[in-house]
Amino acid sequence: MAKVAAAVLRRLPSVDEVMRHATLVQAKERFGRSAVVAVVRRIIADARANGDVSNNDDFASRAAALLEEQARPNLRPVFNLTGTVLHTNLGRALLAEAAVDAAQVAMRNAVALEFDLGGGRRGERDEIIRGLLCELTGAEDATAVNNNAAAILLVLNTLSRGREAIVSRGELIEIGGAFRMPEIMSRAGA
Repeated sequence: MAKVAAAVLRRLPSVDEVMRHATLVQAKERFGRSAVVAVVRRIIADARANGDVSNNDDFASRAAALLEEQARPNLRPVFNLTGTVLHTNLGRALLAEAAVDAAQVAMRNAVALEFDLGGGRRGERDEIIRGLLCELTGAEDATAVNNNAAAILLVLNTLSRGREAIVSRGELIEIGGAFRMPEIMSRAGA
């Protein structure tokens, strides 16, 4: 058995030999040398462990496929066929194209997020949307947060700190899988 293993080891290409394959020369430009080397080492180690004696072409092809798989985004578009319009496990509400375009502009450029352009000094982040939210809701003042747990914490902290807050049994749930309503109420001082 040891002779067979030694023969397999002799027939396997080296990392350097596989790295010189044209497919992986191109892959280095896209994924970076260290990522390609790591994948090639992994494939050769698997080949040694399994007695695989594939050639350079096969190893390079496997490495390229694995690099493509690793580069694929974890968040992928899906169809929401659940019947729940705003399903929290499927992301968020869809945005209007104008909002998507505005977000792209903000992500591609420096923006005056907390800078008062008129006064030339530090500004306030909420100032950007406060007027719109007040107009929309009729509220005296407004802020925005990016998740329900934060919103509930702020509301309870503002309206119920040191007081009793009543929550229906059906609402004693996990928010986002990490926060339970009683914990949020406790942190808010309610």
